[in-house]
Amino acid sequence: MVFQHDRQRDSSGRPSGIRPAPTGARRRHSRAVEVQEAVKGIILQRGLTTGDPLPTESELMEELGVGRNSIREALKVLQAVGIVDIRHGFGMFVGHMSLNGLVDELAFHSRITLQDERNHLGHLIEIREILESGLVQRLIDQQDDRDIAPDLAPARDVIAQMESEARVGPVSPETDRLFHDVLYRPLGNPLVGRLLGAFWEVYHQLSDDLGPPDETPADVARKHRDIYTAVITGDRASAATAMRAHFDGVRARLARLGQH
Repeated sequence: MVFQHDRQRDSSGRPSGIRPAPTGARRRHSRAVEVQEAVKGIILQRGLTTGDPLPTESELMEELGVGRNSIREALKVLQAVGIVDIRHGFGMFVGHMSLNGLVDELAFHSRITLQDERNHLGHLIEIREILESGLVQRLIDQQDDRDIAPDLAPARDVIAQMESEARVGPVSPETDRLFHDVLYRPLGNPLVGRLLGAFWEVYHQLSDDLGPPDETPADVARKHRDIYTAVITGDRASAATAMRAHFDGVRARLARLGQH
């Protein structure tokens, strides 16, 4: 149901609550959902963006004609999904996009299916491999149009850090994650980093369940350098091969788990 977020007043002139659009075929939502939609409507109608202040609880109560409990219940849900940012002592603001809820759900359901032959984590890794395989090809497309080597300098520096770490011990998960973050920045798509970060977070929440990797730290660093080199040289076949090799180690850990 589409809700009209302008106020309806009763005979005394006081707000009488959120007014639904004219009766249609859709079933009426609960009051909590109505309030959530009304708050989102306020953000959209006023052209607010991330970090902009929102009306206070009292102002929302007055504007929407609903009680404090309904407002707080709705705000709690909107905060959980990153639409509202509540800073105690400072106020409420339009939130930053967050995939934390998705990460927690994926990690939980992946953990309870780890012993299955085709578990959720395996499906998630497959999706990530498909995504990254396409992304490196897009980088090569850009390389065909212009020299993106300067834009990829941060990825080259992260590989050097990997190789330095590999000489004395394992490559840290943070360094591994940083490589994938900076590699795709030249594409100019901010959602790429967020999605890959979510996938990475799920995988590393479960890494202890998978046991130690079969690869040596030197192998880890080399596989990342192979990806970088293929992109820099515009070698599409080598890029595809390097990406498959990168995920072979992850698949091996999953396969080993399934044998136990």
